[in-house]
Amino acid sequence: MKKHLLAFAVAALAAGSVFAQASDTIAKVKASGVITMGVRDSSGALSYTMGDGKYGGFHPDICQRIVANLEKAVGKKLEVRYLAVTSQNRIPLVQNGTVDIECGSTTNNATRAKDVSFVVTTYVEEVRIATKVKSGITSIAQLNGKNIATTTGTTSVQLLRKHERAAGVDFKEIFGKDHADSFLLLESGRADAFVMDGQILAGNIATAKNPADYRIVGEVLSVEPIAIMVRKGDTLKKLADDTVKDLIKTGELAKIYDKWFMQPIPPKNTRVGLPLSETTKAAWANPNDKPAEEYAKK
Repeated sequence: MKKHLLAFAVAALAAGSVFAQASDTIAKVKASGVITMGVRDSSGALSYTMGDGKYGGFHPDICQRIVANLEKAVGKKLEVRYLAVTSQNRIPLVQNGTVDIECGSTTNNATRAKDVSFVVTTYVEEVRIATKVKSGITSIAQLNGKNIATTTGTTSVQLLRKHERAAGVDFKEIFGKDHADSFLLLESGRADAFVMDGQILAGNIATAKNPADYRIVGEVLSVEPIAIMVRKGDTLKKLADDTVKDLIKTGELAKIYDKWFMQPIPPKNTRVGLPLSETTKAAWANPNDKPAEEYAKK
């Protein structure tokens, strides 16, 4: 029995040491010389693949600025490794130390904040509906009896069901493995609408074969703060917070936004054309890491 107790104590101590190391990314990357950045393949202009192992977007660009300040803090150049994450695995990969900083399109909400920490809000999203123009769909009420695409691991359809105007509206959910797959469901006619963050919809429409065939319609389903994610209680959070606040103060964050949302972006030189919203401006005016539940309060 004593041997078992001793083995348990050693295992617990080892697990605790790993967790402590994982929660101190600054010390971790100083020792390894490597930082792993979680990115998305198809999260619109927030984070997307450009091919050949390269990633771009608003959040990876901001994360590069965070890494630059991290390099100053540890006194050495760091190797940045990109790891594509999904809606399903992004939080576990941050928690277990595989990903050091997640630079995708994650909503900061109270449930997720129990497991991870969020950097101050960099983008405030409006969840909307995308349809084909020829469908004639312009509102939630017209989704009755339709097939609605959403991405596995996201909350968009839950928000649609909870919306006051969705009472009595019966629709079928079909799931894409990622945002590009979900848009393909709409594009191929297997779905009548795609419910997701507005900028993700706009980004996918911009890169579609015939962008004019699609439009974003209907009521705003939710307003949600989107933020860069790190491990719970991580030492990296303060450095990242300070970096974002400085980018806001100097006006550099607005320039980064314009670069990815208003100008032609690689690899196809398409333009998302989504001006900075008043809700995002308000978040920048008072930098904070408030969860979505705070935004929902009247």
